[in-house]
Amino acid sequence: MQDGKLHRIHRGVYAVGHEGLGWNGRCMAAVLANEPAVASHITAGWAWGLLRSRPGTFHLTAPTRRHRKERVVVHFARLAPEDVTTVDGIPLTSPARTVLDLAADGSRDVGRLLERAKEHRLLDRRRFEATVARAGGHPGRRRFEAVLRAYRREPATLRSDLEKRFRRLVLRAGLPTPQTNVVIEGYELDAYWEAEGFAVELDVYATHGSPRSFEADRERADDLLLAGIELIRVTDVRLAREPRETIACVAAHLARRRRTSGPRRSVA
Repeated sequence: MQDGKLHRIHRGVYAVGHEGLGWNGRCMAAVLANEPAVASHITAGWAWGLLRSRPGTFHLTAPTRRHRKERVVVHFARLAPEDVTTVDGIPLTSPARTVLDLAADGSRDVGRLLERAKEHRLLDRRRFEATVARAGGHPGRRRFEAVLRAYRREPATLRSDLEKRFRRLVLRAGLPTPQTNVVIEGYELDAYWEAEGFAVELDVYATHGSPRSFEADRERADDLLLAGIELIRVTDVRLAREPRETIACVAAHLARRRRTSGPRRSVA
């Protein structure tokens, strides 16, 4: 009942009129009771959508050591500003820092956490790698770094060679220069022509095609299409076997898109 009374949730933290707080309310109460703490670990994992089961205990991270309280666990760490953000008014660790913290639990599938981060458009590889770089002796660093390295769609050297070859062929054919490795609608695109709303995904055939990536690739294409961006895939095998035909196909798609697409928005 909304009776206007104060109901104690934690020391110094009260609910007004009732005690029936939802998960978000109780999470915020735990954070306020341990200021300047932020929600982290499994709590942040649930908030970001990385975990399937809602945790019964609230996990926080604070710059000073605290004693465990009922249903509240406070971890000690001094977080960089880049490791902290706010969601629905609740201070919590960034997606990258959250995965790093969860990686310290050897029973967790870090690859699955990265897949879910990608599903929710949270997987910014540059930020994730920057988090690893400043992780120091964090107990989750090795697992996080290893899985993040393996999670790359293809080995960097192979991708680099493929991207250079593709770009060289595009320019030789007199086509407009595409933007490369640009993030659009939450996805990193290998080659993107903004005016035409057209993109090319470059795949190294020998190292691509797990069940997870199979599903994620199709979700990616659907999401981009809904945003008005058409995407095709070009494998290293195809580009090596029939380079002229492949680039001619790209040119035909670009010409078609020019006839059918309206003005495109600028990339920030």
